Amino acid sequence: MLLPIALILVCTIGYLAQSIGLCMVRGVNECKNGKPEFLLAILFSGVLAWVAMLYANYFGIHTNFKTYEVNSWFVIGGIIFGLGTAFNQGCGVSTLSKLSRGDSKMIFTITGWIIGWSILAQWSPTTTHIKLLLSKNITLGILVSISIALLIWAFNGDKKRTKLWLTMMTIGLIGGFVFLFDDKWTPSGLLQKISHALTSADKTLWPPMESYFVFLSLIAGMLTAAWRSKRFKIVKSDWKQWLLHLMAGACMGIGASLALGGNDSQLLLALPTLSPGGITAILGMLIGIWSGLYIREIYAIKSLKQ
Repeated sequence: MLLPIALILVCTIGYLAQSIGLCMVRGVNECKNGKPEFLLAILFSGVLAWVAMLYANYFGIHTNFKTYEVNSWFVIGGIIFGLGTAFNQGCGVSTLSKLSRGDSKMIFTITGWIIGWSILAQWSPTTTHIKLLLSKNITLGILVSISIALLIWAFNGDKKRTKLWLTMMTIGLIGGFVFLFDDKWTPSGLLQKISHALTSADKTLWPPMESYFVFLSLIAGMLTAAWRSKRFKIVKSDWKQWLLHLMAGACMGIGASLALGGNDSQLLLALPTLSPGGITAILGMLIGIWSGLYIREIYAIKSLKQ
């Protein structure tokens, strides 16, 4: 019974993410142009996860929310992921959103992501991520306070602001409940499982069928939103773009591996627990995206002058 519910919830997340255009690269771009609200809405999207935490605590359900201490691997991984995201022009979720709208380049991003995860699985650098125990009462108190403040902010604005914040917060709320079903349900989580299975002879490492169903459900939600908004259009690409997105995806895979998850896991799983490691990883991603966009701009200017 849990699987059908999870599929419906994930499909809803896909639909909402496609409808609102959830993408950290877009958020950083708008922030650079003096409009930080979209980026802030993304960063606070997981704030209502406390509802799922209370639900799990009341019914005695094991939670998959984890907190980690700060270390250099979260910073390095976040920056590498952010650079790859900038050159890909889309984060983990928006990569699937673009693919669902017919952008063929994103297939190579996903392939590169698997390659990146596989490289880390084979290389296996000595990384240390220390779990941290934070007071649940303090965490819940902070999250509830922020939630109330954001809801007041959302409903006191125009329709555009209300739609933006309610959609983002709904994605986080639903995501919190899905994490009770599977802590690896996000796209980056599934690709991590597949990469580890590809580099190992242990057949038990392959994701269960439920994980693929959840992934397809996310795609189905995005595809439905793309069709309804009439934004589905096959976008062709050439080999230069394939190589660029392959390398960008590899950076995203390597970065996500070092930081214990891509931006989807960090936003919906790490930040809602106030994990210092997750906060550091997100900051690293923002630095990486900002730097990557700057490099792209310089390259574009030089290309125009030639």
